Amino acid sequence: MSSPFAHFQQCNFFQTPSSTRRILFSLRYRRAELFVLKFCHQSVLQSFRSSVSHCIRYPCPHPNHPTSTHTMTLLQSLLHLTNFKNPLLQTLVPSVSAAFAIQTAFAIPSIACQSDRFYDFSGSLTYLAVTALSLYLPALRSRHATLTSSQSPLPHLLSPFLAGTMTGAPAFNWRQVVLSGAVSIWATRLGAYLFQRVLEEGKDSRFDEIKTSAPRFWGAFMAQATWVSVCLMPVMAVNAVPAAAFAGPALRVTDVVGLGLYVGGIVFEVVADRQKARWMREKREKVHDEVFLSSGLWAKSRHPNYFGELTLWTGIATTSVGILLARPVQAVLGLSPQAALALCYVSPAFVTFLLLKVSGVPLSEKKYDRKYGDRKDYQEWKRDTPKCFPKFF
Repeated sequence: MSSPFAHFQQCNFFQTPSSTRRILFSLRYRRAELFVLKFCHQSVLQSFRSSVSHCIRYPCPHPNHPTSTHTMTLLQSLLHLTNFKNPLLQTLVPSVSAAFAIQTAFAIPSIACQSDRFYDFSGSLTYLAVTALSLYLPALRSRHATLTSSQSPLPHLLSPFLAGTMTGAPAFNWRQVVLSGAVSIWATRLGAYLFQRVLEEGKDSRFDEIKTSAPRFWGAFMAQATWVSVCLMPVMAVNAVPAAAFAGPALRVTDVVGLGLYVGGIVFEVVADRQKARWMREKREKVHDEVFLSSGLWAKSRHPNYFGELTLWTGIATTSVGILLARPVQAVLGLSPQAALALCYVSPAFVTFLLLKVSGVPLSEKKYDRKYGDRKDYQEWKRDTPKCFPKFF
């Protein structure tokens, strides 16, 4: 593969007209950006393939195997560093640390290339990784403690999922799996949608000014790590609960209400996003000449996708609070009822504040006002349509 900068040596670049220089530099800069991002992408894939290949060849490695020894040492170090007395901290600290580590890994090449293409993708990936870690780590810690006390070798990475068949007790409670799956479905869907959109449009206009400043762009990635950590707080807290501490009825009112809100919210968000994507595609194809979207759910709310997101996070918090308010769970995690409520509802409260006051509605409204503020139809739509919470009747 030739270097993306090789063409600078093949022509007398600085003797060309200024306009041509700008075009050439833009093209070569884009090649450099793609070169760096492709290199990072290939490195991650190669590492993942090597890990999977090794797990297939050595699903239960011998303790004297070099890779097994290194894995054991790394895992023991992680478990030792996060071996707090409180099970909640044992899950929260490594999970939040992982969120900032992943965002840092994406921030470095993105800042170097001044590229915003992988910003939303990295956010979704962080959600998936942190959710999986918070679900997996407590079971792995428990399994490792059992094997250590019996002087058994460290099992392979699927052992927490097999623990139920070996001990007769389930490794996870169904609520932990459902909540983790709910977050994973939302993150995968939203990440794929946003990543496809930025690929089609070539950029994300939110970062036109930010990505040229390394400190501000770095701050955007760290803000995203904070967003992931705060939003996942109720799910991480539920995943920190030992399976044996789940008591009470098989199905609570909070389970039904919370999961109902989640389903309604994610359906609302998906429909709103699809309506907007179809409208934009038809506008590019000259199917219509509308200047802004004001039909479908967008006739009920100026930001129906944000309403859907607020609703689904409220549903996750509601299901979580029903779990954390149980006395056996509070005793294990050392939580008071007030702390349990705060830990759960800080997530939808933070999302509401972020979308309505910081990055969601304010940025969109400012952009729309600048483009269409002098149009009478836009002024009427803005006056008659609620900002976020839909007008159904």
